[in-house]
Amino acid sequence: QVQLVESGGGLVQPGGSLRLSCAASGTIFSINAMGWYRQAPGKERELVAVITSVGSTDYADSAKGRFTISRDNTKNKVYLQMNSLRPEDTAVYYCNAKRVLTTNSRFVEPWGQGTLVTVSS
Repeated sequence: QVQLVESGGGLVQPGGSLRLSCAASGTIFSINAMGWYRQAPGKERELVAVITSVGSTDYADSAKGRFTISRDNTKNKVYLQMNSLRPEDTAVYYCNAKRVLTTNSRFVEPWGQGTLVTVSS
């Protein structure tokens, strides 16, 4: 079993910053890419940012220049630094791990339970 646990969400004023963290645990041999998604009320889940095992990154247009994804492979953690937050960034943010190879030779792609980010004055 592989579990992802997010933390770091909360209420922040427009223009503020938050740092989200996601820790992967369980029967992990290796993790390919890790990413952050978000889902606002009444909208579909969308990709925010993704980072590969070698550090290549990709961002949604809405995140470019404001958000930074990073990863600590030794701890199986991924982070999302969010700056210059806007009310439209309000959403539940989910962590996802892609092509996780478990110690019993299975591939899984787990999701975290989500952490709420609210941007409001």
